[in-house]
Amino acid sequence: MKISIRKKIFLAFAIFIVLSALIWLRSYYSQYVLNQKIQIIERKYDLLNTILEARRYEKNYFLSYDKENIVEALDYVRQAEDILREILTQYGKYTLAKNLDESIAELLTYKESLTNLLKLQEEGHLLAPPDTIELIRKQGRILTSELEQIVQKESQFTRNLIGKSKTIHLLALIPVFILSVSIALFLVFNVNHPLKIIENAITKIARGDFDNIPEIKTGDEFESLVFSLNHMIDELNRRSKQLVQAQKLASLGRLTSGVAHELNNPLNNISTSIQILIEELEEADFEYKKELLTGAEKEVERGKEIVQSLLEFARERTLSLKQVNFKDLVDSAIQQIQSQLPDNVHFDIQVPANIQASLGEQRIERVLINLIMNAVHAMKDGGQIIIRANNEYQKEGFSFQVIDTGVGIPKEIISKIFDPFFTTKKVGKGSGLGLSIVYGIMEQHGGNISVVSEVGKGTEFTCFIPFQQPELREL
Repeated sequence: MKISIRKKIFLAFAIFIVLSALIWLRSYYSQYVLNQKIQIIERKYDLLNTILEARRYEKNYFLSYDKENIVEALDYVRQAEDILREILTQYGKYTLAKNLDESIAELLTYKESLTNLLKLQEEGHLLAPPDTIELIRKQGRILTSELEQIVQKESQFTRNLIGKSKTIHLLALIPVFILSVSIALFLVFNVNHPLKIIENAITKIARGDFDNIPEIKTGDEFESLVFSLNHMIDELNRRSKQLVQAQKLASLGRLTSGVAHELNNPLNNISTSIQILIEELEEADFEYKKELLTGAEKEVERGKEIVQSLLEFARERTLSLKQVNFKDLVDSAIQQIQSQLPDNVHFDIQVPANIQASLGEQRIERVLINLIMNAVHAMKDGGQIIIRANNEYQKEGFSFQVIDTGVGIPKEIISKIFDPFFTTKKVGKGSGLGLSIVYGIMEQHGGNISVVSEVGKGTEFTCFIPFQQPELREL
């Protein structure tokens, strides 16, 4: 039976609330009983003190035989009777002593004896009989002794109750702690962990990685959500393949158009030169003929470059690794294209001399040349190209940036610039393979490339390459 995550959380918090309520009720009852016990002790101390006051006047009478002492003693006995009846009425259920009725009877007997003594005094008998004196003293001693024992037992019981309450409170905290930890673990493993898996999967999807999410066997909404996401990913993969196929066909059309135009121009020039040579074969103007042949040779080289660019993109090549100083690579790349650079383009090289890495020397040179030439083409009126590099020891690699102050790349096409055959140049002016080749070389080195651009301000390409290549890869 599958239980939804909402029901699991509701059940967990319901148990927590019920347990907390039970503990609170038990604690409240203990505090209530303890409060009653404290009030009982206070009233019993009042009772005991009142009886002691009565006995004090009793003793004074037997010393002075002053009738007023008996009157005062009887007054305190009546107060004690009222206190004792109040205890029975209000706190009888909570008092420890269950023989308070007998105490009332003894108190009434003591009261009666004092009353009789007062009558004797009023009748003119100044001296009470010895047996009466002894009886009153005995009754007072018994009453006082019993009340002292009752108060001591009540006090001891209250102290024990306080100790038990502390123990109960401590023991009550144990299930609360266990339940709290259980709820926390439940939220971590049954809520946070699946959410983290789904979050990571969505992040990968946003990056273009459409691998399925690992199944989650939780039996709740998360399991259904992962199933739905995997279904969505499968559908995305299917549609992505269809889109890639359509893009391939469109790219093939652009490539065919561009290659046809690029090859058509040199072929037309070669054909024209040959026709002129055939027509003027008998002429003696050797310099003119040499000029035509030289032009044809240049067109042949141009055609070879176009074909070479296509082969560079299409064929696989094993990466030959070499320990290289990156600053030397930058200097070499700039030197190779120095003749193609306009006079109004300037360089700011910020590359430290201590960047060393194991990489494919010629292929990283190709990356630098392509990025530099892209920067040059973006700055039609000239500008500055910044080449910056830094060691990133925490990532076990280094990064470098090629920054220009050109026209920038519009937001609507920046996501397409690494696509094969994508170009904003006119037909015949470029095949759109340069940045695709750069992207492939970075992947071959286990690195990556990213771009940030703002129209009218310039573009920044950032590349990251590990110091060591774990294995040889093929592009």
